[in-house]
Amino acid sequence: MDKIMPSFQNITTSVFLKVMAKKGSVLICDDEEIMRDVLETILSGAGYKVDLAKTGEEAVEAYAQKNYDVVLMDVSMPGMGGLTALQEIVKMDANAYILMITAYATFDTAISAWEKGATGVVRKPFQNEQILALVARGIKAQRKEEERVVLRQAMTRSVKREGFIGRSEIMENVFRLVDRVAPARSTVLITGESGTGKELVAKAIHESSPRADEPFVPVNCSNIPSELLESELFGHTKGAFTGAVAAKKGLFEVADGGSIFLDEIGDLRPETQVRLLRVIQEREFTALGETTPVKVDVRIIAATNVDLKEAVRNGTFREDLYYRLSVVPIELPPLRERREDVLPLTKFFISKYNAENGREISENLSPEVLSLLENYYYPGNVRELENIIERAVVIAPTDEITVECLRPEVRNPELAFEMMKDTEGFSMDIDISRGVNFYDEVKKFEIDLIRRALDQTGGHQSRAARLLGLNATTLNSKIKTYNIPARS
Repeated sequence: MDKIMPSFQNITTSVFLKVMAKKGSVLICDDEEIMRDVLETILSGAGYKVDLAKTGEEAVEAYAQKNYDVVLMDVSMPGMGGLTALQEIVKMDANAYILMITAYATFDTAISAWEKGATGVVRKPFQNEQILALVARGIKAQRKEEERVVLRQAMTRSVKREGFIGRSEIMENVFRLVDRVAPARSTVLITGESGTGKELVAKAIHESSPRADEPFVPVNCSNIPSELLESELFGHTKGAFTGAVAAKKGLFEVADGGSIFLDEIGDLRPETQVRLLRVIQEREFTALGETTPVKVDVRIIAATNVDLKEAVRNGTFREDLYYRLSVVPIELPPLRERREDVLPLTKFFISKYNAENGREISENLSPEVLSLLENYYYPGNVRELENIIERAVVIAPTDEITVECLRPEVRNPELAFEMMKDTEGFSMDIDISRGVNFYDEVKKFEIDLIRRALDQTGGHQSRAARLLGLNATTLNSKIKTYNIPARS
């Protein structure tokens, strides 16, 4: 069975071997040759790789070429002194492990060194065992940090692949773009149809960024009543409005230091758009009922399944906010445009729902089942495929998914054909001799189906969604995407 995600045990083992395989490295900087020789003899004899520098300038240059696990730095040297060199190294690497050596250790010297980023201060003369113990402690601390970083990166890749399983070139381009934008602070705008995995992209960006250990706060702007959304985002004081019986911290403040994911950003009211623009520009906001602004450091990742450019042209979305949000745009393709990803996604979902339901359904699909899955249109995208496979895993009478386990519309293409023929306003006699836009024709078909379902249910979206075999949220998103008017 192909493994989509490596096991946690395999990851931790590989991380441990990778980290432990590295030799400890020490940079010694002292203007006295005899002191350099003594320290080099002590540390080389213990198996450490040692480099030497005679001045602060040489130490800074050496550290710029490669990061050392531990630096032993004399405080008093001609030219660039040890404390100045310490500051320059810390600018390059905030996690540098630097021990300052001085013959005149005083409380003030130690405080000054610590304030500038030193890990400790060693007074001359010192014992060999003391140096060895301090360096060993430094190596251990650096190894622990390296292991944490490497492990987090390994787990991030696994998390990302869980959300973005695929072998298509179009998704590989998305992977590469996520990797490039993750370290930055810039806002990201993720676009794509409902069910394509926009929140998973946002999580992958956050988990691959320096903010990974800080909060990731998702907000669905369409699920929160517009009159309450500002209070949710920015917070309020007690008595700020009717019903505000206690002060409440806003989600922007909750996300401070991390990332906030604003899904369905196109649903924001104009006044909320203005406040969001201020947060992006000024990195501050004011809670409802407050007068003092609150500074925040939050990366904004937004998503939408509507055309914001069209919304700008229609005057329903601010142009300046659009350009602030779309510094880095990422477009997610629908599943029908990357059918080669259906099989690996299917295998992942079988594995996932086997574990959840105590089943042992085979990931090896028959040619008939695979053909049906790969040729289905997937109006609900990856989310719909997951729903199809979860159902199949649960109802499969044996240890394999058969054609009978698939939903009717998946296993019976003729059913979809008959639905098309019966749909008002949809003609099967399309003249393609001069070429047509396939997706435009499919869009017309979807609009006609949705309108017909809404007519049959008197405009009741939940019942219409059940008629169409769609998730209610998916139907609502398509109604907004296609700007289908509500029935009066």
